Amino acid sequence: MRGSAGFLLCSLLLLLVLHGTKVAAQDDQPDPKMSCANWMGGAPGHPGHNGLPGRDGKDGKDGQKGDKGEPGLQGTKGDTGEKGATGAEGPRGFPGHMGMKGQKGESAYVYRSAFSVGLTERVPHPNVPIRFTKIFYNEQNHYDASTGKFLCSIPGTYFFAYHLTVYLTDVKVSLYKKDKAVIFTYDQFQNNNVDQASGSVLLHLSTGDEVWLQVYGEGDNNGVYADNINDSTFMGFLLYPDTDDH
Repeated sequence: MRGSAGFLLCSLLLLLVLHGTKVAAQDDQPDPKMSCANWMGGAPGHPGHNGLPGRDGKDGKDGQKGDKGEPGLQGTKGDTGEKGATGAEGPRGFPGHMGMKGQKGESAYVYRSAFSVGLTERVPHPNVPIRFTKIFYNEQNHYDASTGKFLCSIPGTYFFAYHLTVYLTDVKVSLYKKDKAVIFTYDQFQNNNVDQASGSVLLHLSTGDEVWLQVYGEGDNNGVYADNINDSTFMGFLLYPDTDDH
């Protein structure tokens, strides 16, 4: 019984103290306008957390367009870029106009025709082709030793020449082309002497034309001679072929 009365007395005293403290606290509120609110103030509290940022304001109206500025300085040249990929092939163009015909060029083929022959018999027969049977050169076989005639296989301009030894009697020879005498050579023999007769000519020949040498006249003018130390020769060769015909 005594314990219960003591507990109640203590509780009553505690309530009175708390009420009095509350009233005193209200009466002792410091004036915020005073430099020192309370000489017995408590310790300052910690700063509060930052508040959330406010919302963006509305955009303002655009101002007037400014004047054009001065151009800036030219910058340095940049590095060369990498080569790009090859583009697609463009469409084929139309054929151009035909150009003018060029000048005719030289033929790449080398035309050859030549012979050089000598006499082996001492006294040839007159009025027939002299048969020169000693062959010095006849690679193309355009000269026929069995007939004594040169047969043209390549049309063009030819050079012919002969050099004859004259002995025992006079000599009168002619160079023939197609059964017609072209040039004549006459040499009068001197007794106890060996003489020379010669001639040369340029002729234009067509394919199939024949050229030969023969004694002209009767037998008293056939002094053409040859032996081991004296030669009588006949030769010819192509100078310029007629390329239009080949």
